[in-house]
Parts: sequence; C-alpha cells; structure tokens
Amino acid sequence: MNTLWKFFQYGYLLVAFICLIEGFVKWSSDREKAYLFLCASIFITLVFFFKRHFRKKVEKRNHQK
Repeated sequence: MNTLWKFFQYGYLLVAFICLIEGFVKWSSDREKAYLFLCASIFITLVFFFKRHFRKKVEKRNHQK
C-alpha cells in the first residue's frame, strides 16, 4: 500500500505541470484564467511537498517501533 501512495504522490506533480502549461497557453488570450492555473500549479506543488514530508515522517516513526 505504501508503494501505491508513493506512485500516486507524483500525480500531484503531473497535475501541477499540466496547470502550468495551461497557464502559459492561456496567458495571451485570458489573463484571469492564466493566473488561476498558475496559482493552482503553485498550490498543488506545495501540497506535493507537504504530503511527501508528512509521509516520510510517518514512515520514520513506524520504523522506530
């Protein structure tokens, strides 16, 4: 199960990358949507790093028992 979570964790980076590309594509036509996609990309990237940090913390705690 833990390996499955590691795999799905990188899905956040994939979604962030897609939002980043979509933000750059919409930059010239619709700035409001571009800002939305770029902010979503930053937020999703932060969620990825938070979840990775928390998962490693839990794994470390479980190995000490």
